[in-house]
Amino acid sequence: MSMKPLEHDRRYGELDQVMRAYLGQPADDTPERRSRALDAYLRHAWHTRPWAIAAAERQLREYSRNPPGRIRHQLGEFYAIPDIGMPQSDIRDWLIVLADHLRKSIEEGDVPEPSSPQTHWEWQARFPETAQLLGGWFSQDIVDEFPDHDDAVADYAATTGPHVVARLVGELHELLALPLDEADYALAAAEFGMEVGPPEPFSYGAWFRSVAATLADG
Repeated sequence: MSMKPLEHDRRYGELDQVMRAYLGQPADDTPERRSRALDAYLRHAWHTRPWAIAAAERQLREYSRNPPGRIRHQLGEFYAIPDIGMPQSDIRDWLIVLADHLRKSIEEGDVPEPSSPQTHWEWQARFPETAQLLGGWFSQDIVDEFPDHDDAVADYAATTGPHVVARLVGELHELLALPLDEADYALAAAEFGMEVGPPEPFSYGAWFRSVAATLADG
């Protein structure tokens, strides 16, 4: 029998969040240096839910001590570490390195400097509703679904709860407050899953401001 969701989250929920931060990123942590992916996880966790870091440290350490054996694999009662480009034999030692870094961050206040997101995972984790709008309503299929960008934004507003729309407006204001230039806004749009450009004559940054104003007034 596969593991129930509650049991999964108790044993592996925050471990899974750490592993997701490594998708598409090198797992090149050493005892002396954190990877870019772990910095991204810590930067976001310290900002949003610092208590989760201790849970991640405990789950990483417990998993490294008690990796799933053959029977648990057959039953599906385990968490499968994603493919991070590392030999299976090295993963347990790597997990201990990560746990040590998390413990040091907590005990010594060793926190990454604030910055704009540095990885795909961090863009998505920091601005989840922005990613929902741009990735869901502004894919390549937009030309088949809506006459223009304004209609897509109007459809989002009409089909989304007002409190969630307000959250998106807040995310857009936070995004616009970061020290980003137009190339950075274009990169952010791509990380959020936007597959079309902004409507003429807007730049990405100007269009983000326009969308925020439209939804705030709606």
